[in-house]
Amino acid sequence: MQRMLETLRELMAIDSPTGMTRACEMYVMDQLKSMGFQPGHERKGTVICSVKEGDHPLLITAHLDTLGAVVRSVKSNGCLRFSPLGGWNPNAIENENVRVYTRDGKVYTATVQSVHASRHVWRDTSDEKRSDETLEIVLDERTRSAETTKALGIRAGDMIAFEPRFQVTPSGYIKSRFLDDKASAAILLEMARRVQEGTLQPERGVTLAFTVYEEIGHGASSLFSVPCEDMIAVDMGCVGDDLEGREEWVSICAKDAVGPYDYDLTTEMVRRCETLGIPFTTDIYPGYSSDTATALRAGLDARFACVGMGVYASHAYERTHVEGMEGTLRLLEDCVKRVI
Repeated sequence: MQRMLETLRELMAIDSPTGMTRACEMYVMDQLKSMGFQPGHERKGTVICSVKEGDHPLLITAHLDTLGAVVRSVKSNGCLRFSPLGGWNPNAIENENVRVYTRDGKVYTATVQSVHASRHVWRDTSDEKRSDETLEIVLDERTRSAETTKALGIRAGDMIAFEPRFQVTPSGYIKSRFLDDKASAAILLEMARRVQEGTLQPERGVTLAFTVYEEIGHGASSLFSVPCEDMIAVDMGCVGDDLEGREEWVSICAKDAVGPYDYDLTTEMVRRCETLGIPFTTDIYPGYSSDTATALRAGLDARFACVGMGVYASHAYERTHVEGMEGTLRLLEDCVKRVI
């Protein structure tokens, strides 16, 4: 678990908002190559790696891209208006530290602030709806005009990455932005290491895919060409309202906003957890989609399922638990070791 957490820490340190994932892709490529594998790298950015050739091929995916934003415009006061990348709530980013990446390689730090930030000046603005009109990106530079900010090289379309604020508590909780889905990517890299070490010996063909652009809906659209009988998207499980998921458990998605997952393969996930004694739940995710949907629309002919550790406050400052990651790893190891 400690090795997996260290991998997660390293992944979190690499900003990878949707559309700017190359550094994270290269990290995963280098990790897989160092294990002796020969990963492929699509033009689009997805990293694909066969860790075992064999019958009954299984495709397991996780995504490297995260939520973020781009510069929409430079305001007359020198601050930035933003346009979101992915489906996050503006209430969840106020007062967050960010980094702004320019096209010529500069990186500037900044903070998301209300345009009425000071209570001493504006009085009570707690009822003000948070949006790109009432929030702005305040640069940590001496700028008070659009001209001064543009002179820094900042322009519309530049990327904005949120600080993840990664930490692991003594009680085993992992708190960070972007556990969706870098926690799953860390699990897949740990699987690959165990195959390389010989402590995990798959009994079927296994391909790992680390997609990009999942947060905007076309991450796995090219994976229809990967031979597989089954596809498992490893992604966060949702926690809240009438759902039964917990951060310490494995969550198996029976249905999301797109529709139901394959009944037989989902039932296999349930049976495996029961047999192994892995704490789990099956749940419905009402506002959710995974890489399976885009792969299926593109033409993938396979059974499909979605599993992952429970994540509290999804698409905000998220939280999971080491036991949820461990349980997800155990379930996936069982999926590659035997076919039922």
